[in-house]
Amino acid sequence: MMRSAIRVVGLVPHPHRELARALARDAATWFGERGVAVRIPPEEAAAVGLSEHGCEPGALLDGLDVAISLGGDGTMLRTVDLVGDSGVAVVGVNVGQMGYLAEVDPAHLGDTFTRLVEGDYDIDERMMLAVTVSSAGEAQGAWSALNEAVVEKSRTGRLARLAVDINGTPFTTYAADGVIVATPTGSTAYSLSARGPIVSPRIRCLLLTPVSPHMLFDRALVLDGTEELRFEVTGDEPVQLTLDGQTRGELAVGDAVTFTAGPHPARIATFGPRDFHQILKAKFGLADR
Repeated sequence: MMRSAIRVVGLVPHPHRELARALARDAATWFGERGVAVRIPPEEAAAVGLSEHGCEPGALLDGLDVAISLGGDGTMLRTVDLVGDSGVAVVGVNVGQMGYLAEVDPAHLGDTFTRLVEGDYDIDERMMLAVTVSSAGEAQGAWSALNEAVVEKSRTGRLARLAVDINGTPFTTYAADGVIVATPTGSTAYSLSARGPIVSPRIRCLLLTPVSPHMLFDRALVLDGTEELRFEVTGDEPVQLTLDGQTRGELAVGDAVTFTAGPHPARIATFGPRDFHQILKAKFGLADR
């Protein structure tokens, strides 16, 4: 589908990977030569030697057409978090390893940039997770995540104890190292390593996956996208809340956190058919029958 040609691009490179830094410098030159304004978050701009393009988050989004992630899936998650609910499309350039989210190979950047400037790309919408925390601590407030939220123990040798309600009705109390609430996109991330199911990103649902549960019920749950999960911290130990790999703070006993499907999707720019199951096959090295 042809879209409007871009005039302002954001670059979010991994600050500690030399290839990502070099690609950011090349991209800034390429877009600049074609009259496209380039913006980079200040920390990343300094790391790659492009401080003149540094732009604080509020100004970064003003009139932004597309954001380009240069790194692995972690950088892609940071980029999605930066653009938030703005509706800005994100392009993932894979300078990492697995690359479930970042689809563009660095060798094809010239063609990718040309198609972006010409507006020749499609949009893949991914469900986000909405997280609301009731706490007196720093985690208080409303958050979002593309992959997952993790509520886990704060101290080694202790358990997280979480009373879980589903749609306002008590379900059970988990005693575990932690509990993951993931989106379909996040089903191939931490939830998978905890033996959660792999779910097509076309499905709108919530996944609840316990991590090393100390109880007989140790299965993951798949909930409809219209349902609500609520955790309350019980027992006598605080827990920690992490969203897409970023620690948001500690939750004290009595604090609560609610999870629902987010009202706005993440928008991922794509440049051709992208078959989730074939990507899964390639990443796991599955052989043909």
